Amino acid sequence: MRTIDINEAIDEGPFGRFQWMIVGLCGLLLIIDGYDVFVAGTVLPKLIAEWGLTKPQAGALQAWALFGMMFGALIFGPLADRFGRKKGIAISFLLFTTATIATGFAQSPRQFEILRFLAGLGCGGLMPNAVALMNEYAPKRLRSTMVALMFSGYSIGGMVAASLGITIIPAFGWQWMFFVAAVPLAILPFILWHLPESLGFLVRQDRQTEARAIYTRLYPAQPIADGDRLVFTETKVTSVSVAELFRQDRGSRTAMVWVSFFCCLLLVYLLSSWLPKVLQEAGYAERASLLSLFSLNFGGMVGAIAGGRLGDRFGLPKVVVCFFAAAAVSIALIGTGLPASLLFLSVFVAGATTIGTQILLYASVAQLYGLSIRSTGLGWASGVGRIGAIVGPTFGGYLLAQELPLQQNFMLFAVPAVVSTFAMIAYSVLSTRKAFRELTPA
Repeated sequence: MRTIDINEAIDEGPFGRFQWMIVGLCGLLLIIDGYDVFVAGTVLPKLIAEWGLTKPQAGALQAWALFGMMFGALIFGPLADRFGRKKGIAISFLLFTTATIATGFAQSPRQFEILRFLAGLGCGGLMPNAVALMNEYAPKRLRSTMVALMFSGYSIGGMVAASLGITIIPAFGWQWMFFVAAVPLAILPFILWHLPESLGFLVRQDRQTEARAIYTRLYPAQPIADGDRLVFTETKVTSVSVAELFRQDRGSRTAMVWVSFFCCLLLVYLLSSWLPKVLQEAGYAERASLLSLFSLNFGGMVGAIAGGRLGDRFGLPKVVVCFFAAAAVSIALIGTGLPASLLFLSVFVAGATTIGTQILLYASVAQLYGLSIRSTGLGWASGVGRIGAIVGPTFGGYLLAQELPLQQNFMLFAVPAVVSTFAMIAYSVLSTRKAFRELTPA
């Protein structure tokens, strides 16, 4: 009879076919999720023209989906810690795909806002649960890389939205950008059949039969004998409440992560909502402006994968600090009247260091908290970030309505990246001090 600690087994074991399947399935979910998030930015110029919206009104229109994402993260994160990652993912996916399809039938700004809010609930619930699930199946040496690789699907979804927008909007109208969400809805049964529940969650719930079946699929070359028992070792917590995120020397780091999430998502949604419209007003054709959204998301994918790999080698906090500093510079440069090639390069770097850094922040939070509060921690960090996401498009609309010079606008856009840089420097220092105390004998 053996006692098998699944934490040690996963950290020391190989990264095999079963884990790659989880990367693929979660990545596919996030492609769909990313499409849903970025599709609104592709149709915004059309909505402004069709419904006669002012820029502040258009910014508020975008904000409703982000309100939904904030509440979705706050609701579905803690619920998944209680009832399982897989259920949280399935409910979230079903909610946002059906609401996205229905958005294509919206006849007024009010209907559009309500349906985007419902879609946002699902999008906000999916992200923290997918990150938590991937984090729990990846060995520590590859954790940042695999979470980032999975989350790069989010950027691919944005690239798909931009690519389809170039073809679909002029030919069929903005409504069909939402109707195409019916296609991914067909894969829900496949996901429910193949996506496993968190192994740590099953062990913590004492569902040994299900846990043993998944462990056998995870490591088929290491059969489990009848008397063997799977265990999960972690610090016990008294509750799954937000207060737990501030206990055990986590309070200051939680606060710094929340500041970074707020500023980072403000930048992501500010740029994704307004970049095509701003470039059109600056004289670029519709096709070129949508290509800028493609460049932004392509940069996000590259930045996430490269940042995850660098994070596993040098530590995530150091990489995130460097990325935020680069974001501040690249965003400021977008408004300086660069030639087209350098403009798209700056947009690419901005995507790599905002969208890509958002993904690295999710990986950082997943590593900060233990299993029993991981989805809660991810959900609350994401929820606080969604406040920034709401502020971003709304702030952008009001700022652009002032008709300031383009360079001045983008200098102001870069300020949140500077704030995030200092917040993550503080986080890195606090993490280093804690690690040093743990290594120093009492």
